Amino acid sequence: MSNSAGDRATIPQSVWAARGRHTGPDPEDVVRRILHRRKESGDIDDFAEPPAGEDPARRVFEARWRAGATVTVRARLTLVPHPSRPQDHEWRLVAEAERPWDDTWPSPATLFWPGGGADGTDDSWDHHATVPGLRFRQPNALPPDDKEMRRRLREAAREAWCVNLVVHEAMTPDERGRLPLTRLLPPGLRDRVVEHRAAPQQLRAVNWALKDLGVEVPRGGAVLLPPDPAPKDYDGREHSVRNVFLDGSEPVELIAALRHFTAQPRPMPQGAEEALTDLRDNWTLRTVREELERERRLVAMYAEALEAMTKSRDLYKQAAEQALEALSAYRDVPAAALPQQQRPTARTPVALHQLTRTFERLRFTAKGRQRPESTAGASPDEAPAGGTADGTVADGAGAGASSGSGGSGGSDGRLA
Repeated sequence: MSNSAGDRATIPQSVWAARGRHTGPDPEDVVRRILHRRKESGDIDDFAEPPAGEDPARRVFEARWRAGATVTVRARLTLVPHPSRPQDHEWRLVAEAERPWDDTWPSPATLFWPGGGADGTDDSWDHHATVPGLRFRQPNALPPDDKEMRRRLREAAREAWCVNLVVHEAMTPDERGRLPLTRLLPPGLRDRVVEHRAAPQQLRAVNWALKDLGVEVPRGGAVLLPPDPAPKDYDGREHSVRNVFLDGSEPVELIAALRHFTAQPRPMPQGAEEALTDLRDNWTLRTVREELERERRLVAMYAEALEAMTKSRDLYKQAAEQALEALSAYRDVPAAALPQQQRPTARTPVALHQLTRTFERLRFTAKGRQRPESTAGASPDEAPAGGTADGTVADGAGAGASSGSGGSGGSDGRLA
């Protein structure tokens, strides 16, 4: 499991979130029918189906109601085709109240989906979003194979929107004991809990499967799987129940553990933060009063932005004027009055002089390279005797002339 819980945003206490999968046909028609029925009965104040944006397969539904007759709740349900099962649809439901969520309030899931009774028996919506075979409102027997059991629990705990509850049956339950414990939970918890059941002989296997998650289920008890990623100070013993009676009585200790678990700061699972932002930023189902307050906030925001722009313009103008004044004062001061380091220096003549010297060096170097070539190319008759090509007397020429004055003749041996 990931250990970066400190880097993730936590779920606000005023938010109720769930995620599941609908396996039946036409889920959007089911939601529309239920919302119409809820509005007629007064369970919700109003609902809407805003545009879904660029994705044509996406469906969005909004609903608002008053929990406890006074607290306004806004909820948004999004339907998209399941990535690996095109015939199914994944749904994400986020509801936010004006104050921290109360578990005695109605479940937002049953205000959008059928809840039984007058709504019929359609239960196609309560499947787990990512793990096949898991359901919300019924007990889920763990696989008999140890490795398969371990894989299922790890996948269920990974980035879970729901709360995973593992219950060990101390003895083979009767008909009442085979009923789901979730039906005995408060409405606000009922549709957020996935109940895993371990048979009496699976105690050792289930604790082996839970070892990587850092928790252990007591014999005949229950344990809540830690969130993913789990906080550093998470203690699984606080969310463990030693005895869970499967006789139809209210599980008081289990409800207390669930409430304590949901009250703790938990990291946002993948996609939940995006869904909550979508609810807050793209909400369309506003009352006249809310629309007026929204326009007032926009006017205040624009006024604040305009004031900030005006202040920035004044600051830039003041800085420009000060710069111009400083430049004018600098130009008016005589050069003799300026310090030596502030006097302007004539950099252009110096640079030009250096460039001229460079060209002169190149010219002399080129001449030096050309002289030997011209001398080598001249004929012996054109070169002056005893000298170089430029007419200068070579070293030793004087000595040769002195020896010749002693009566020696020219080159042909005749007397001069």
